[in-house]
Amino acid sequence: MDAFAAYSHAIVAMAATAVMLLILGPLSAMKKAKLGLAPGATPEADYGSRCYRWHRAYGNLSESIGPFVAVTLAAILAGANPFWVNLLASLFLVARLVLAVVHINGIGKQDMSIRSYAYVAGLMMCLILAGMAIVATICG
Repeated sequence: MDAFAAYSHAIVAMAATAVMLLILGPLSAMKKAKLGLAPGATPEADYGSRCYRWHRAYGNLSESIGPFVAVTLAAILAGANPFWVNLLASLFLVARLVLAVVHINGIGKQDMSIRSYAYVAGLMMCLILAGMAIVATICG
């Protein structure tokens, strides 16, 4: 495990992101159940609906966790600079927390608001981590 000690923040960020997903799932399901929706059902697309916003927060994180874990692990396994891997993975987690809070509370407009910026911030962290993994593999 000493080989991965330098990447401790990135590993914690991956685990914390997974925990966030594991929490959002049941909470979203409970909101849907209160509306009488079947498990796995999609509520009506209405950002005025708290249930729909919880559903989107969970769905959005579900869509992004796979690429985040993949590029973070790739960067770690490729031996990319631990400082940057840790920083970028931690910033991804912060961006996803902000995005979840914004989604759930209905802050901002549907697009081109803080929600869009938080999403793009997380996306950029993943793209940079992927680039670091590729460069470390080719040049390392």
